[in-house]
Amino acid sequence: MTEHPTSHEGRQPLAARPQERARPRQEAAAGLPSDVPAQPGGPAGRTAPAPGTDTPPAPGQAAAPVGNGGPGSPHSPGVPHSPGPPHPPGGPGAVAVAVAPQPPGGARGGDTAGRREGDRLRFVGAATRRIARGIDLDEIVLGLCRATVPTFSDEILVYLRDPLPVGDERPVAPFVLRLRRTDRLRLSELDGEELVLVPDPDPTPAAELCEVRSGGALAEVLRGVRPVFGDSAAAKTALGELLGPDHPLPGGLRAVLAPLRGRRRVIGAAVFLRRPERAGFEPNDLLVAAQLATHTALGIDKAVLYGREAYIADELQRTMLPDSLPQPTGVKLASRYLPAAETARVGGDWYDAIPLPGSRVALVVGDVMGHSMTSAAIMGQLRTTAQTLAGLDLPPQEVLHHLDEQAQRLGQDRMATCMYAVYDPVSHRITVANAGHPPPILLHLGGRAEVLRVPPGAPIGVGGVDFEAVELDAPAGATLLLYTDGLVESRLRDVWTGIEQLRERLAATAQLTGPDHSPPLEALCDDVLDMLGPGDRDDDIALLAARFDGIAPSDVAYWFLEPEDAAPGRARRLARRALARWDLEELTDSVELLISEVVTNAVRYAERPVTLRLLRTDVLRCEVGDDSPQLPRQRRARDTDEGGRGLFLVNRLARRWGATRLSGGKVVWFELATRN
Repeated sequence: MTEHPTSHEGRQPLAARPQERARPRQEAAAGLPSDVPAQPGGPAGRTAPAPGTDTPPAPGQAAAPVGNGGPGSPHSPGVPHSPGPPHPPGGPGAVAVAVAPQPPGGARGGDTAGRREGDRLRFVGAATRRIARGIDLDEIVLGLCRATVPTFSDEILVYLRDPLPVGDERPVAPFVLRLRRTDRLRLSELDGEELVLVPDPDPTPAAELCEVRSGGALAEVLRGVRPVFGDSAAAKTALGELLGPDHPLPGGLRAVLAPLRGRRRVIGAAVFLRRPERAGFEPNDLLVAAQLATHTALGIDKAVLYGREAYIADELQRTMLPDSLPQPTGVKLASRYLPAAETARVGGDWYDAIPLPGSRVALVVGDVMGHSMTSAAIMGQLRTTAQTLAGLDLPPQEVLHHLDEQAQRLGQDRMATCMYAVYDPVSHRITVANAGHPPPILLHLGGRAEVLRVPPGAPIGVGGVDFEAVELDAPAGATLLLYTDGLVESRLRDVWTGIEQLRERLAATAQLTGPDHSPPLEALCDDVLDMLGPGDRDDDIALLAARFDGIAPSDVAYWFLEPEDAAPGRARRLARRALARWDLEELTDSVELLISEVVTNAVRYAERPVTLRLLRTDVLRCEVGDDSPQLPRQRRARDTDEGGRGLFLVNRLARRWGATRLSGGKVVWFELATRN
């Protein structure tokens, strides 16, 4: 009888060959073991030989090999075979089992033994290859179960240490084993000429958790590493401890208990079980179990290490990219990041949005060469450098120049591309500088999408090159899309073809929302990524979309104040008039008090005119600028001090406040909540 080692979950069954239907169905229904020739006296007139014996077959029959169809058979494990029908009569997940006719004449015992050993070797080779295909823990355990059930055993229980130690980590106490997976198949009686192996809904009961007691029988068996028969005294006690006192091993089941030892320690155990109507395990089967346990344990070790590396990569990538984007005044933002592949979770692409003084925002997208941990580390350093330079309010071309110098300091061949843009919602203008990056695309409110003409520049890290910035209109309702080359370039298309396809995709998406409405940012990002087809994921992808709402001129008030003693009083009067015009009189007292304190500090150190700007959006924002680079610091004034309480008042009354150093001075700002 041949039992096919195929999966009962989603695998295609094997079709029985026509000549295999010749033997009477009654012999197959008797449940004869696949690894022992039938003998007279057992079920249907035959009995199985005693475990460990090589009884020659009856006349007119040949011995069936262990779990396969014999040398050269298309049903041997690991040997290719023709696919059968979509599903056997037992339904999806069932495995067809047929009885093959035997050639006339008996086989000599020596031939049978050699044939059985060859079959064992082929089975071990096929099983270990299947186990080795797994890359994570579940795949490896599943590979062990599918390779052994029903070919080697009728049921398997796999226990693994909980938690699994990683590498050189010291295992935590106590030593606990958790049932990771159990598989069992049974024969199903059908009306046709076949038997079908279907999933057994009632597997052998076993405890979910088992604590291995030091000095106990289970601990001794695991320490011995070698598989043992379940009928030995030590194994019986160990199995009782493993399965639990409430789940004794049903009578008649034959068992092999195989410890799973990794590179440094035992990490679990596997229990192989056979039904009573099937021949018991032989001594050579212990060698098979040892090989399966060794390959499984080493695979689990590698899977755990891979899982740790994947976790580190995920955490590194997550910390290198912003957790969330800011929502500055006058602009809405959305972003996406996709790694190049599941096995390459880190890369050098990044994006960022950095609030700047004057309600402006810096939009940054960059791409470091490579998809390794080194690329991610370099990306993190460049992103941090860009944030620091943006805080100094340097022009975009100067930011790229300093990034170029930083990349050269990091080492040779530290190349990257970068797009740096600064959006001003008050002037409705955007200043863009490029360092070898694909050009941005601007989607207008009417649905027209255009590729912005930005000087390409040289990549960061080349050195000795100048970067040029251009200033462009950013009308209200328009959407700017910054991206990395992984979105538009692949092995199937060049970068400019991809850019044109992206532009057309944006225009088509905008047409769906009508000429008077901009498409939602989140849906727009998803739609852009949907343009990726098979073979288009050669590189990781960073995407940053910005919707320009701007600030209307009627919501902005701007003045210059001479650095004189009368400046605070004039600032209070100007602010009072602006608040009355905006119908915000309830904020007058707070605004006058805070403006008076901030302007007084600015006048004290300024040599040039002080700027005062009020912005009305969802909050009221006040900005006071001067030419002194020294930032104010809040301090606790003593009872005898006459000053030092201005910033304390600002901190208590304002919703938010801060100070930013500029290239030509500083800006101190605060925000107050409006009634809306």
